[in-house]
Amino acid sequence: MKNYLSAVVIFTMSLSGCRSGKIAVEPQSTGSGYSENTAVTNFSEPDTWLLGYIQPGQFSKPPHSEWFVKGFDDYKPVQEVIRELTQIDKEDLSIKIVLGTWCPDSRREVPRFMKIMELWQFPAGKVIFVGVDDTKIAPVGGYNTLQIERVPTFIIMQNKVEAGRIIENPVTSLEQDMLNILTRNEK
Repeated sequence: MKNYLSAVVIFTMSLSGCRSGKIAVEPQSTGSGYSENTAVTNFSEPDTWLLGYIQPGQFSKPPHSEWFVKGFDDYKPVQEVIRELTQIDKEDLSIKIVLGTWCPDSRREVPRFMKIMELWQFPAGKVIFVGVDDTKIAPVGGYNTLQIERVPTFIIMQNKVEAGRIIENPVTSLEQDMLNILTRNEK
């Protein structure tokens, strides 16, 4: 009985990587300058999920534009940190982002991260997006080697070796955490 209970607890914990247990419902704009709660998208519904390799342009199309555009436009990264990032050589860097479009943390952090990438002028071809289902599984070969427990997970690679990760929520801010990862590896 004790082993069964332990297995249930471990299984439940593995499913709770995106902390919010709330149903993800967001208002849509009516085009009149205000939002109504009558038209909503339930992002916990599997037919809204983006799975496998994702092209970033998919975030700008409905229903994902509901969360992506506002999150991207509203985020104001610390400009001093962005300036410091621009001093780092991007030649040997790449980034893998594992996210769940059903996950409120992913819907908050991914647009912010993409805003940072744009301001940093990080090459879009060096960023890979992988969408997972609510069990954090993706239909992508070799995915299990990433050892994803929570989403979003931003994996920063330097010379094809993992330099560090930002998991679910940044410690300071996305841009500062990324700078910390990249500069601690220079020393």
